Amino acid sequence: MMFPTDYAVAPDEFARMVEERGFESLFFPEHTHIPASRETPYPGGGDLPQEYSHTYDPFVALTAAAAATENLRVSTGICLVVERDPITTAKEVASLDRLSGGRFLFGVGAGWNVEEMANHGTDAGRRFGVMRERIEAMKAIWTQEEASYHGRYVDFDAIWSWPKPLTDPHPPIIVGGNGERVLERVIAFGDEWMPNRIGDPAELEARIARLGELAEEAGRAAPRVSLYAAPAKAGEVARYDEAGVSRYVFFAPPVGRPEAEERLDHLASVVEEYRAAGS
Repeated sequence: MMFPTDYAVAPDEFARMVEERGFESLFFPEHTHIPASRETPYPGGGDLPQEYSHTYDPFVALTAAAAATENLRVSTGICLVVERDPITTAKEVASLDRLSGGRFLFGVGAGWNVEEMANHGTDAGRRFGVMRERIEAMKAIWTQEEASYHGRYVDFDAIWSWPKPLTDPHPPIIVGGNGERVLERVIAFGDEWMPNRIGDPAELEARIARLGELAEEAGRAAPRVSLYAAPAKAGEVARYDEAGVSRYVFFAPPVGRPEAEERLDHLASVVEEYRAAGS
């Protein structure tokens, strides 16, 4: 995962570097803007890093990344669907999935910046309901020739919208977040869960087990789990692997090409160390 910014290595260059080193996927996060008021505190503590206000649009950046690669999967990590029109976003998802040859993963979330949501007309207190309805509406658009949706926050009569995604029935919906109700949201409208880094693998293992229980109760297969911004240490990879993590998402800072190559080489060496220890 890297914030694709106007001052970092270009998204297409970075994607080629990632693919050359054998990584499975590349995640780009999203912030449409950052309110200058800065009333909502940064969850990481301290000042908000500048990359949050310098990101490219993720669908534009991921299209460049997909065009520059052959096998690399490209993903929003995450797309702030509560700040987006669902009809427009459904078309962007379907377009990118088709143009990438079915390599798109749709990471979604509700966000944390209250003022940012408000600028898009979203009440932070209702954002999870908004997220659910917008995703359900997009699923209808992707899977129905004449799609309609009638909810509290999303409402439209029958529409025609093509292209449909290449991935059947649609790209995997990866629900991000660590909140108390996130597992229920994964079961309700997601295909996978992607928590931010959880420091104790035992805690994550317990939540993964609970996710499996909820899936069984719902009559569906247990969703895969990705760990976002995971620690870059071979021993940690092994511990989270044992906890049930399926995809391990490393962080790369938004820097120039030489520094980015150095970081990717380090991450590739971590993977090799992990594999060697398990062989």
